[in-house]
Amino acid sequence: MRKRYGRYGMVLAGAAALVATMVVASPASAHGAMQMAGSRTYLCYEDGLTPSGQLIPQNPACQAAVASSGVTPLYNWFAVANRSGTTSGQMAGLIPDGKLCSGNSNYYDFSGFDLARSDWPKTHLTSGSTIQIKYNKWAAHPGTFSLYITKPGWDPNQPLTWSELQSVPFSSVTDPPSVGNPGSVDSYYYWNATLPSGYSGYQIIYSVWARSDSVETFYGCSDVVFDGGNGEVTGLGGGSTPPGSPSPSVSPSRPASPSPSVSPSRPASPSPSTSPTQGGGSGTCGAAYSVSTQWTGGFQAQVNVTNTGTSAMTGWRVTWTFPSGQTVTQFWNSSVVQSGSGVTATNLAYNGSLAPGASTAFGFLGSWGSSNGAPTNVACTRV
Repeated sequence: MRKRYGRYGMVLAGAAALVATMVVASPASAHGAMQMAGSRTYLCYEDGLTPSGQLIPQNPACQAAVASSGVTPLYNWFAVANRSGTTSGQMAGLIPDGKLCSGNSNYYDFSGFDLARSDWPKTHLTSGSTIQIKYNKWAAHPGTFSLYITKPGWDPNQPLTWSELQSVPFSSVTDPPSVGNPGSVDSYYYWNATLPSGYSGYQIIYSVWARSDSVETFYGCSDVVFDGGNGEVTGLGGGSTPPGSPSPSVSPSRPASPSPSVSPSRPASPSPSTSPTQGGGSGTCGAAYSVSTQWTGGFQAQVNVTNTGTSAMTGWRVTWTFPSGQTVTQFWNSSVVQSGSGVTATNLAYNGSLAPGASTAFGFLGSWGSSNGAPTNVACTRV
């Protein structure tokens, strides 16, 4: 049976299959979220990671969010976005009071993350200090990041309103540097931010990422405590086990392969398979396939596409054949068609042009039965 996928990819194979795969195979129209200081959706995702690949949150607020909105938002923690505005970066005129943390998203139901509670996972910081902000780069876009903070005395037991935020961002940056390939929890934008002085206790840092190439805007609430902390996170796993004490200072010699706080309990089975091939046009392109994470019956994979030729390329097509009957269920940063065991992925408008030596990446979720063997015929062609 030939299966077609839209831009962000859900299998269109009949109502029964749709119901059966609704939770884990919903569209991945998503692009990023704060990781330092961690947003509600990101830290609840971390809180819910299990060895089986299921997301089962332990934190009471994360549990309440899932009870309200379902588990799908956790699988799409990077998708708190709204594209209903006439321009990007709209705030009070677009997002109603009480809907700030969900961005009143028209992608998924994130309303559970608007719940007025004081027991969300929290990042511990020091007022007036300079930290390194990390904002996940699930998909790369140009734009401006702005960080706001609640006013002293705001009430966490009431829905967050625009009047409770300072009107001027304490940090704003356009097109900051980044590390890692898109489509991974290990990739992010980063920049230095000086936290507001004179703060103590529980506050919310509110992030707004306004794309400069679209009206799409991403929003997020990061729960923080100003108590002299250095980036420690509490409230994960029911609040009993902080994940460690990351160093938030910026390093000019930042490593190319960062290691953010990802739960070590989720099993990974990397299976890289690279097969650069001669494609159409001038020069060549290469594609490297690898399994990022694997669990019983499912996996996440990434394919890196590189212009290995000497001239610029304007588009690419990657093909492979699954050896063990695997099925693509969700994808991002490409357009995918699967026919039987054969898969074809093509570039989108924003990631087809690559200079010599440049690369991009796309990823997907898949299902498997008896085994999850890696393709051996991954090929890239210029288009």
